[in-house]
Amino acid sequence: MARIRIPSTIVILFVTVQTGFLLFMYARYSSFMPQSEEKPSQVHILILSSWRSGSSFVGQLFSQHPSVFYLMEPAWHVWVTMYQNSAKVLHMAVRDLVRSVFLCDMSVFDAYMPWKRNLSDLFQWAVSRALCSAPACDSFQRTDITSEMACKTLCGRYPFSKVEEACKTYSHVVIKEVRFFDLKVLYPLLTDPSLNLKIIHLVRDPRAVVKSREQSVKALARDNGIVLSTNGTKVEDSKYKVMQEICRSHVQIYETATLKPPNFLKDRYLMIRFEDLVRDPLSEISEMYKFADLSLTPMLKSWIYNITHGQGPGKKKEAFRITSRDAVSVSQAWRNVLSFQKIKKIQEVCKGAINMLGYQLVDSEKEQRDLSLDLVLPRRQNQFSWSSFNPKR
Repeated sequence: MARIRIPSTIVILFVTVQTGFLLFMYARYSSFMPQSEEKPSQVHILILSSWRSGSSFVGQLFSQHPSVFYLMEPAWHVWVTMYQNSAKVLHMAVRDLVRSVFLCDMSVFDAYMPWKRNLSDLFQWAVSRALCSAPACDSFQRTDITSEMACKTLCGRYPFSKVEEACKTYSHVVIKEVRFFDLKVLYPLLTDPSLNLKIIHLVRDPRAVVKSREQSVKALARDNGIVLSTNGTKVEDSKYKVMQEICRSHVQIYETATLKPPNFLKDRYLMIRFEDLVRDPLSEISEMYKFADLSLTPMLKSWIYNITHGQGPGKKKEAFRITSRDAVSVSQAWRNVLSFQKIKKIQEVCKGAINMLGYQLVDSEKEQRDLSLDLVLPRRQNQFSWSSFNPKR
């Protein structure tokens, strides 16, 4: 059989022309594609926590910043509407709502709220300074420190359309949520090129969380049922089954983010402890702001000092309000309030989380009551960091 010999120069010429054509087509095609390296104009921050962990306080640290559009737990609307489902089933609906809010698309609330609605129909709207100042409401300036009561009095009747209008005018969109129990659920948001998402994971000593939850038993009963998948039945967490799930979720989130995390989590996850925050507020908040690409203003510094240096631990009726309190006393109040029998049970169901997050177990009532014994271990002993976890440190 005769073989056809093709000169090497022709082969080289053919390959060169083909390569050139492919490069031309790639350049032409890529010119129509979005540039993935270009970050969206807005920064998106998700404060990820659980009930009674100090997340409302942390939310206010961002809400009062003049560059931040903040919403507190918008997924509340999902859970109220679909309360017969489990938290796991509702994860996708919550994630989709959060994504839409980050993109300032408030039409997502059409499925969960009355068609004709005002600003005040949004859950906890009045704790958002952005919804109490222009362009959402004309009563306050962006640089003002607003209060929930004043905002409710002056801004509640503005139309709901003001939420989306205001959102689009800010450089940072911050959402606080307590309804995610698995970090992997958020992977589609972290890899979404239309978002510039960073996650602040707030944790608190589970024993302190239980003490705070006992002030809000009825308010948490419906959420407890969703966490425990009771098909809409309200639950009072007397056996700490909900706390067990909360502790498990904190461990899962922390381990997922720090033990061989995916590359897209680099510099986008930050774990903080409430106890560190209340002991040295300005330092810790400055670090959080740095992570979020924000700067601390003199007015915010003054407000932060006042809000963390009040008198006493706060009253039961203030459980869901941000008032001036002695923040360090708040963080240690469980040691004088809870019985040692309760402490032992909490330590039993949350032992893994207590150890991993850097808290010291107590073996006796004497140790519990001895406030000179520090039960918050130094962060460096537990490889904590304000930036992404680095096992080589």
